[in-house]
Amino acid sequence: MPQRHPLRLWIVRHGESAGNIARDAAQAAGAARIDIPERDVDVPLSALGHRQAQALGHWFAAMPKGERPNLLLASPYRRAVETARAIRRTGGLAPEALPLLLDERLREKEFGILDRLTRAGIERFHPEQAALRTDLGKFYHRPPGGESWCDVILRLRSALDTISLHHDGRRVLIVAHQVVVLCLRYLLEDMTEAEILAIDAEGDVANCGVTEYAFSADASPGSGLDLVRYNFVAPLEAEGTAVTSERDANNDAEPVPHRGGTR
Repeated sequence: MPQRHPLRLWIVRHGESAGNIARDAAQAAGAARIDIPERDVDVPLSALGHRQAQALGHWFAAMPKGERPNLLLASPYRRAVETARAIRRTGGLAPEALPLLLDERLREKEFGILDRLTRAGIERFHPEQAALRTDLGKFYHRPPGGESWCDVILRLRSALDTISLHHDGRRVLIVAHQVVVLCLRYLLEDMTEAEILAIDAEGDVANCGVTEYAFSADASPGSGLDLVRYNFVAPLEAEGTAVTSERDANNDAEPVPHRGGTR
């Protein structure tokens, strides 16, 4: 009988992107808007992001063939696709792996009217949204035209169900985004809002940082998976590749204090 769970699951944030760099430049200049010409879906990796993805691919390639990922899923956003392809190109997948599968449910959190605004920009152009987010907290606040963390979690529940139903027993690699990594942890480890926001408050998910789970008969019935490691960056450090953890361009607006201590 199938176990209805992946045998192994790796969740990786994409490499450093041009949006990460633009966000830092806007913040340093005190600008209200982040200067990115492309749609968020089209933002590419930076040169460093490509090197980070290659370093991670080498780490996977050093594993025995029977332990490497044999299913590759990614967000359709360009920075995630480029990261996934670099991992594949450097030999990071088992030989029998299926082609790269894109799943829109793994996409970046959508920010609606707050898209491309820095925290200063939100407070300047949409002060009512800044106040509402402070009251509700990032977990529940949904900007007009955008998503809350709960909205992201709803679509990720569906994605995990698909993986369990159609890819049980496989070794699955997911390449996505910071909020997706955190929301998957929330689901797989049956966390509370306070627990996942406390992890988020400890620091950003590193570009090409690895979160890994292994199937366990003793794991909670909800996921069947035990956490092996989180935000693992040794593969990058081993090749002398710089480790970065900048928030994506849209995520500049995220770290606003929430009443009660979480953010």
